[in-house]
Amino acid sequence: MVNQRFVPRQNTSHKALTTAHLAQTMTLLALNNQELLEKIQGELATNPALDLNETNHCPTCQRIIKNNSYCPNCSHSASNEDPVVFVSSREDISSSRNSNDIISDDEFTSQQEDLPTYVLRQIATELEIDERALAAHILSSLDEDGLSTTSNVEVARYHHVSLSKVEKVMELINKSDPIGVGCSSPKAALLTQLDMIDDGQFIDPLTYKVIDIGLDNLSKNQYELLSKKLGVTIQRIEKISSFISSNLNPYPGRAFWGNVRHQENPTLQRYKNPDVIINIQGDPNDPQFIVEVMWPIRGTLKLNPAFKKAMAEAPENKSGEWKEAIEKANLLIKCLIQRNHTLVQLMQKLSVLQRDYILKGDAYIKPITRAKLAKEIGVHESTISRAVSSKSAQLPSGKIVPISIFFDRSLHIRTALKEIIANEEKPLSDTKLVKLLSEYGYDIARRTVAKYRSVEGILPAHLRNSQ
Repeated sequence: MVNQRFVPRQNTSHKALTTAHLAQTMTLLALNNQELLEKIQGELATNPALDLNETNHCPTCQRIIKNNSYCPNCSHSASNEDPVVFVSSREDISSSRNSNDIISDDEFTSQQEDLPTYVLRQIATELEIDERALAAHILSSLDEDGLSTTSNVEVARYHHVSLSKVEKVMELINKSDPIGVGCSSPKAALLTQLDMIDDGQFIDPLTYKVIDIGLDNLSKNQYELLSKKLGVTIQRIEKISSFISSNLNPYPGRAFWGNVRHQENPTLQRYKNPDVIINIQGDPNDPQFIVEVMWPIRGTLKLNPAFKKAMAEAPENKSGEWKEAIEKANLLIKCLIQRNHTLVQLMQKLSVLQRDYILKGDAYIKPITRAKLAKEIGVHESTISRAVSSKSAQLPSGKIVPISIFFDRSLHIRTALKEIIANEEKPLSDTKLVKLLSEYGYDIARRTVAKYRSVEGILPAHLRNSQ
């Protein structure tokens, strides 16, 4: 019989949490498995009240697991229609991959870190523990251009921290690679990049003003109008425009993906170990999903029984400190359970909603939003963003993808766009691509086609013709 603790129930599984409980759960939720392992190891090393139960127990139901296998209580279901989703502490994940699979260039790209993960890894060492949640919040709000869709004030209010603390984290993000990521607008991204340029070349000081007040004129090639507005020659404006187009990028996210797709020897790391593994069993034509939410340690955390017993005889000058250590250990254990429960609920929903994508590939992705999923589960949208942040999932094919891809509402359109361009006899203009995509059932504007083409690293028609 299916373990009822894995069946999502609206408004029953998320009781009111204390501020400390909620804050720590959100912080833990934003960590991927490797980061969580480091967090747990750090707590075990510094908190004497915390102990590791070395007998391999199921992280959820606490039953003993033998021979590094699945939990017998949580890894089965009475129905083949519903996915089985459980927390798994097995150490060997290689057996679920097909070593004979040949990974294509596109698959290799998709297995690399997504932009939020790539940025977070750059700044992680400069962040305090309490700042990681702020960084995760900001990075989870990035749009496809690498620009932030939230404000510093909103982040500060949500986390109940000072605006200056959020601004510090935002500055670290803005100055990471690609420079300008997380900025609020194309203009802000350009100005950030301009500040960071340090290659010895002369920069016309008027460049800042041109970006600040003349971007619209530049985009329309209105050099004469801009030169009159600023009281300078057209030639000077043209030189500044040439410098901007050659050295700066108003859409940092596009620069990131474009660079990845055109590197001969990409340097970004692949995901080493996924945070979630999705396998199939039963009828190959209508399989059941077995979804493992990976747990980074063998065993579970518990209160140190010797330390707890010693509390009764604690010296007066140590009793407060020891009590605090026990409370801290208890809180961590509870928050880890809550984290795992949230991830199980998330994957329970995603594996149903994106079943066709998981089995058949990019063209079958369904357009779903974090807000919609949050409402179905009964949590805040930011909780979903943290649960998704920096994490990856291994599909039944062995392909590893960022979990954020499950919410990529443009993936199926971009897949169709790539297919059309791959089969074109002569380079098709963006206007023609709009018409062809309409025949596929995708009614989008020409500028959106240009945007998706850029995201996929595909050149305009006149440049494809010259390749």
